[in-house]
Amino acid sequence: MSAEVLKAAGAAPADVVGDVAEQVAAMLARLAAGGEAAARDYALALDGWEGAVVLSPRQVAAAADQVPEALKQAIGYAHENIRRFAEAQRASVREFEVELRPGLMAGQRLLPLSAAGCYVPGGRYAHIASALMSITTARVAGVRDITVCSPPRGAAGIAPALLYAMSLAGADRVLVLGGVQALAAMAQGLFGAPAADILVGPGNAFVAEAKRQLFGPVGIDMFAGPTDLLVVADRSADPQVIAWDLAAQAEHGASSPVWLVTDHRPLAEAVLRLLPTCFDQLPEPNATAARQAWEGLGEVRLCSSREEMAALADDYAPEHLHVQAADPAWWRARLGVYGSLFLGAETAVAFGDKAAGPNHVLPTARAARYTGGLSVHKFLKVVTWQRAVAPALPDLVLATARISRAEGMEGHARSAELRRAGP
Repeated sequence: MSAEVLKAAGAAPADVVGDVAEQVAAMLARLAAGGEAAARDYALALDGWEGAVVLSPRQVAAAADQVPEALKQAIGYAHENIRRFAEAQRASVREFEVELRPGLMAGQRLLPLSAAGCYVPGGRYAHIASALMSITTARVAGVRDITVCSPPRGAAGIAPALLYAMSLAGADRVLVLGGVQALAAMAQGLFGAPAADILVGPGNAFVAEAKRQLFGPVGIDMFAGPTDLLVVADRSADPQVIAWDLAAQAEHGASSPVWLVTDHRPLAEAVLRLLPTCFDQLPEPNATAARQAWEGLGEVRLCSSREEMAALADDYAPEHLHVQAADPAWWRARLGVYGSLFLGAETAVAFGDKAAGPNHVLPTARAARYTGGLSVHKFLKVVTWQRAVAPALPDLVLATARISRAEGMEGHARSAELRRAGP
């Protein structure tokens, strides 16, 4: 790529957590041996939580009384959009049966997973939207049992609005657990939950590493890193809008990169001037987090054409790709490497993060090169079946036996040939 660099990324934030993989491995080993007692110990030591791990249905229902009606309506609006989009996704894939040749039938079935474990992050923010995205999608897919875990926010536990969202989305049980101990509890089937078939949801480095190490016996949605955003803009874009879009995504934290690619130098220079004023208007600690992300990882690149901009966007393989340029139909047809695409200046990435409908659990760290985000399909097993009867046997036996012997697998050939005249 020959794009001019107007702002380069600085040094990545220092790793202050040490060897995450080793720490997580040690924790998972202790949790595998100690079960619920070990999970409770970690909850006390790491989160200061001494209360019940499993919330009763009455406690979850009572949280609704503490949520303002306006916020309930907003959560309901987002939930309906997420549910309707998930239902459309589910309808886009179907079971089928086909007769490939006379007497040779094959088909596809869609089987929902039995149990899902949904992780909803805590920390600086109460991730209401994350609860809606993961739980609603699993429920629409037909998952029979859904456990959700979220860390406590101080002595009060899980925020009432978050509990309301979990209940509305259809969680079967809520555990007040965070981090590695939460993932282990869902994978092992602790605290009265069935062992999860899949673990989904975003989290910090420890959560991501726990999912990576647990993967195999249990499925995961993806190995997710820090969130990122690429804005592609031409001379028609508003620099003030772009500056705020970049600042908004940067407030996730110092490890969250944001990038701007444009073919219009005055636009790039205006965004560079405006961003510090956006950071100044954010409350703390959001302002510091956004500044650190921009100073450490932010980039601005100047291209000579929209084709060069598109090629550069594909190379970044961003989680969120926001196009603020003329001819959105051209961009939608041309771009092909992203987690989710946002077309037009009116289509804020924040809409997708919170309430628009498509899932916000998306591939990061260039994983968009080979996967999409969380969807109904992640909670469905696409399995196949086949049946052969007499009309298919002569040709099928012959082809199977010849290929088997060419591979050196005599047993396969003889197994096929036994069917030559039918059972």
